[in-house]
Amino acid sequence: MTTTRGLRDRSEPITMLTAYDAGTARLIDDAGIDVLLVGDSMGTEALGYDSTLPVTVEDVERRTAAVARGSEEALVVADMPFLSVGVDESETVRNAGRMLKEAGADAVKLESGPHTVDLTDHLTHLGIPVMAHLGLTPQHVNQLGGYTRQGTTEAAAEEILSLAREHEAAGAFALVLEHVPANVAAQVTEALDIPTIGIGAGGDCDGQVLVINDVLGLSEDAPPFAEQFGDVRAAMTDAIENYRDAVESESFPAEKHSHVEDGLDDLS
Repeated sequence: MTTTRGLRDRSEPITMLTAYDAGTARLIDDAGIDVLLVGDSMGTEALGYDSTLPVTVEDVERRTAAVARGSEEALVVADMPFLSVGVDESETVRNAGRMLKEAGADAVKLESGPHTVDLTDHLTHLGIPVMAHLGLTPQHVNQLGGYTRQGTTEAAAEEILSLAREHEAAGAFALVLEHVPANVAAQVTEALDIPTIGIGAGGDCDGQVLVINDVLGLSEDAPPFAEQFGDVRAAMTDAIENYRDAVESESFPAEKHSHVEDGLDDLS
């Protein structure tokens, strides 16, 4: 079973994918993926929202519980949604604690910044493992003005490196680096003892993460740093259209799909 401590000891790159339901989690877990992230990307990928901002603590808790039930070996990380942490310390602890105590997560992920350094220290001292997240933080989309690459100036890159070190010192067990220059991610990775997991951050990170819908080819608008490794959309479309045609042509259900009970032909 993958553990937060075990990620440091891996000789191979860490693999992480998002999951939002038990069935998908089971498939990902059986494939040997190390970490299942119950991402707030569920907002756009599963719940029909235009961004991650409307996702609630209840949404994440419910889907984290489903993912935890569907996996056995992978580390399950719950992504704390917008305004669920950092507003009030006691509320933050309750929200994060629920993911472990009630939903069965192994850790939580925080979209990080200067405001989450002390918070990371507090949570880890309470026994709640924290995965930090720097670079593009989608919950700040309105402040950033879009999902743009981060760390592209010397000052911005230095801030990412400084915050990475601070979160490591505060007890974070891993760091996600999203949509930052590859050379910046490489230097952050070199500077830290904890593993870095990149998404749009080049190949020098200790691992990689993608949204499962992008990997499967289900996303209509995947980011430029994602890769489609299958075409599940086409397979689903074919299956759905084949079902429709079979029902309309009355070839389904066939005799093999039905059961006839003797003695029930003359109901009054």
